[in-house]
Amino acid sequence: MDTEIKDVIMVGAGPSSLAAAIYTTRENIGTVLYEKGAVGGLAAITDMVDNYPGFPDGVEGLTLASQLEQQAKRFGAKIEFGDVSAIRDEGDVKVVTVDGSEVRAKTILIATGSDYNKVGVPGEAEYYGRGVHYCATCDGAFYRDKRLVVVGGGNSAVQEAIFLTRFASHIDLLVRSTIKASEILQHDLQPLVDAGKITVHLNSPITEIVAVEGKVTSVLATKDGEPLTIEIDGVFIFVGLKPNTQFLAGSGIELDEVGLVKTDHKLQTNIPGIFASGDVRSGATMQIASAVGEGASAALSIREYIDEHKHTHA
Repeated sequence: MDTEIKDVIMVGAGPSSLAAAIYTTRENIGTVLYEKGAVGGLAAITDMVDNYPGFPDGVEGLTLASQLEQQAKRFGAKIEFGDVSAIRDEGDVKVVTVDGSEVRAKTILIATGSDYNKVGVPGEAEYYGRGVHYCATCDGAFYRDKRLVVVGGGNSAVQEAIFLTRFASHIDLLVRSTIKASEILQHDLQPLVDAGKITVHLNSPITEIVAVEGKVTSVLATKDGEPLTIEIDGVFIFVGLKPNTQFLAGSGIELDEVGLVKTDHKLQTNIPGIFASGDVRSGATMQIASAVGEGASAALSIREYIDEHKHTHA
């Protein structure tokens, strides 16, 4: 067992924890990040990021992720690949289980992000970021005066379909069964349906996303059991988010009803010394810029916590 007590362990190496690591390491707070997938998280597999400040022409997701990684490493952050399966609070010391081994730290930052739920149809994974999207704020502007399909019938699907009308010439909303969105959102949707901006297809599960020469051209669905083909330029899928918090089961860390980590205004969880930031946090806006901002804020709270508890580790 690793007996060294690290200053901070960050779970996940997406934009939020990379930003936090830039702050902690510059303050000589020993920082280790554990990542089980790709450094940069969802940002790294996003084709183009157009709304991240400081890049007037946009920036490729992979480039942004790699620059954040290099910056964190420049100040001494250690990024290690490993699957964190559990967190345990032992008062002044926190214990993290990584690939079956226990690592100890004074503080932990949980920044494991969330994954978009998939519908699991052919073409969905193949054209992710190239015609298939899960974030209207991130990618809607690429579809000015184009035709879109939005998949889903809950609050986020209806909300995002309404938002996308400011760009798209027309939107087809594919709903598996019936619309489950709130009354208010359904009320907001109706004028756009009446104006012919949005066509709602109930009982219409999507069955395939079709592309020609790598470009998404249509979706196939069934409407009341009959085949339906819609010619489009892009697909936005909103069937919920899955927070990456399964490993927190039994940790005592409070989650909200969808499984996101609850924090206070200092981004601290209900367990002192354990913090959360970015897309895994309850109340997060699911934007790279705010995830990075939360990482910086969490780092300052971590420094404050370590300073206050110095005497207990002396």
